Amino acid sequence: MIEGSKRHSKPSRHSRRAQATRDKLLDAARSLFAEKGFNLTSIDDITRRADVGKGTFYYHFSSWDEIIEALVIRMLNELLEAIEDNCRNISDPKDALDALIGAHIKFFCNRWEDFVLFFQSRTELTLEQSYEGIETPFVEYLKRVGDIIAPTIHRPLSPSSLQRIACAVVGFVSGYYSFASIVSQEEDVDNTFRSLRGAMVESLARFIQEATPPLEK
Repeated sequence: MIEGSKRHSKPSRHSRRAQATRDKLLDAARSLFAEKGFNLTSIDDITRRADVGKGTFYYHFSSWDEIIEALVIRMLNELLEAIEDNCRNISDPKDALDALIGAHIKFFCNRWEDFVLFFQSRTELTLEQSYEGIETPFVEYLKRVGDIIAPTIHRPLSPSSLQRIACAVVGFVSGYYSFASIVSQEEDVDNTFRSLRGAMVESLARFIQEATPPLEK
């Protein structure tokens, strides 16, 4: 789990109420970011949507950046759980890559607001001034994606090559799903664009083959 998300056993009634209010603020921010984007959403917008006072916002979050960080961490933890469930007991690199991409697509297919959050957050990482707190959870997420691929290769692969593969998977998912969801009129966008997914898996598999040293005889 990416750090930042805390769990407590047997929470008190006060803790449960506080968590419910915090979740209400997170859900309000999530829906507003999907509708308006980060830059056009204010704290006032979030508190109005959540139907709470501004003081309540600052009780749970010290800043506007902190609520973005909390949303990103929550979304990435849930995404990583789905990825790990989909990629268990896979030993072939092509199968692992296909399962990775498939897990992302399955996760986002009924969670448009989370996809927009994922897409916007990833975009912010390329900007000169990104939002504070976003970079660390995404770096950890990319590392975890690389860790899933590594055991299937059976040969040493440099950390930089693993990171490139992870970034390629993430970049493909971002472009693929945003394009597919806009262009396709079908509910099953993955079925409509399966050949594109297959081409990406083949391309990444070739990169892995070229990037890994041959086995010594």
